[in-house]
Amino acid sequence: MNAQATPDTPPTPLTIGEIAQRIHLIRGQRVVLDADLAAFYGETTKRFNQQVNRNLARFPPGFMFQLEAQEFADLRLQIATSSLKGGHGGRRYAPLAFTEHGAIMASMVLNSPRATELSVYVVQAFVELRGMLSSNRELAGKVHNLERKVSVHERNIADLVDSMAQLLATPPPPPKRSIGFVTQEEPAIKPRSAKLKKSASKKT
Repeated sequence: MNAQATPDTPPTPLTIGEIAQRIHLIRGQRVVLDADLAAFYGETTKRFNQQVNRNLARFPPGFMFQLEAQEFADLRLQIATSSLKGGHGGRRYAPLAFTEHGAIMASMVLNSPRATELSVYVVQAFVELRGMLSSNRELAGKVHNLERKVSVHERNIADLVDSMAQLLATPPPPPKRSIGFVTQEEPAIKPRSAKLKKSASKKT
């Protein structure tokens, strides 16, 4: 599937991995820029945007939006410092950004065999990125739960160590002194019946 690019069209990546590298996260949405999408579909950026502008009713905000000046400046800096090159330098206006639905609609507007064929790969690239994001979120959740459990165990161990340290550091309390007067122990009183028996024996 090595289609030849026209002289006015930049080389087009044809693998899902290369297409995925041209998908950016802007305004919380994953989008592909007009120059890249035009290259995928075998069109120049100028002709591609002309076709889009003639069919704006088919591109609501959830399908397409234009980058603001600061967004474009930040994106150009990212592209300049990465391995992605082509189609974005020297533009006088901010590019259009297409979501997954917008990319599909653009291929329908162009209505060419190449656009129809490549739109399938573009959609697959979006799907792969969603799968990777979902896996990363699941992994992040598991790591967070593990960290929370470890933190609870660490707190319990720390509390136990503190309690033991307090027990070892605290001296035993001194013996309490009794309060009041101390009386001597009185002799035991003999039973009266014993005295009566003794006196009766003397009389006899």
